[in-house]
Amino acid sequence: MPVDKSKPSAPRRTVLAMGAVGLVAALLRPARATPTGESDLATPTYGAGTLPKGVRSRMIHGVNGLDVHILEAGHESAGRPLALLLHGFPDLAYGWRHLMPILADAGYHVVAPDQRGYGRTTGWANDYDAPLGPFSLLNMTRDALGLVSALGYRHTSMLVGHDLGSPVAAYCALARPDVFPSVVLMSAPFPGPPALPFDTARNETSSAQPNSEGRKLAAALAALDPPRAYYQQYLCTRNANRDMWHPPQGLSAFLRAFFHVKSADWPGNKPHPLKALTAAELAQMPTYYVMDLGKTMPETVAPFQPSAADILACTWLTDAELGVYTAEYGRTGFQGALQAYRVLSDPDLNAELRLFSGRTIDVPSLFIGGKRDWGTYSAPGALDLMRTKAATSMRGIELIDGAGHWIQQEQPGKLGELLLAFAKA
Repeated sequence: MPVDKSKPSAPRRTVLAMGAVGLVAALLRPARATPTGESDLATPTYGAGTLPKGVRSRMIHGVNGLDVHILEAGHESAGRPLALLLHGFPDLAYGWRHLMPILADAGYHVVAPDQRGYGRTTGWANDYDAPLGPFSLLNMTRDALGLVSALGYRHTSMLVGHDLGSPVAAYCALARPDVFPSVVLMSAPFPGPPALPFDTARNETSSAQPNSEGRKLAAALAALDPPRAYYQQYLCTRNANRDMWHPPQGLSAFLRAFFHVKSADWPGNKPHPLKALTAAELAQMPTYYVMDLGKTMPETVAPFQPSAADILACTWLTDAELGVYTAEYGRTGFQGALQAYRVLSDPDLNAELRLFSGRTIDVPSLFIGGKRDWGTYSAPGALDLMRTKAATSMRGIELIDGAGHWIQQEQPGKLGELLLAFAKA
């Protein structure tokens, strides 16, 4: 399928998935960091037999200061349109493995990078006290832009972002619609960029203290019986990396429980819209979203460890596939991945997003969630803001049956159908 890489192809639409970020910025206190050295994150390829047929692993050097590890499919033929897939937390490029052959068979050159802070991508500082600036949404947008250019493309023909990959994809579409002419947002709606204080020359009341309401909400959650805390607050703490890297049940068991409890396999996931951003409403979510105050994430998910029969029945994440996650996070830890959550509470890094105040995503867009995923509703009001204000050319909101949070792993066939139909529209 020859394609002119210099001009956007009208029938091909790019899709982007976005993570729920507005609530993070509201809930978390500012964090400061100091420089540190970067870590050596080991070898550039996976072992034999861990990737589907037609999917390969390689390194792309010199991308916005990174050496980026990618998985790619459809690379055998030149001139294919580019599909760029951006993962979230605690995922990897590997999370797209089931979807990639589907898109490659449809004629795409499919590329999924380990994002900054994750996996085998290097060039980032693996330290809690490292500067947060390199992990800002705008710098991670530059990562995506640099990767497209390094691969020899002028634009994507499909852009998909999942979970925390979605805000990156959203800002790709906001900042460079010429390079990212369509976008798909998955699992976390995009409510739009933060607004500049308006009409303050006559009315001095402004949002000069943007975290004040978040602190009040955190206090209200802590005052519940039992006391609760929003999970992103916990993920920003200094101990979160250590807790998850060396959990008492072992890393593999922790990751298995975490993937299980956020999937459609766990019967307790019955998401629904929340009426308001209040402690009482947020407390309706499972404890992996609104945690019992004082508990670690490994302690939170331990009661939901699936049985041996459940694990055997989990065809979307076999023990061998889970072993890839265990090996990768066992080697790197979680701190690089957690830096993005801390970014969302940093006032300076949020202030730079106000460059896009009032801007909307005007390229064709689509939102895809799982029917059993609380991510769609975890930031009350975000879905409606995306639909009515933040995205002016939204082609639909699709919720996939039989999927929880890990849509691309749980239901890759249904996801592929939606992405390809959107691209042809």
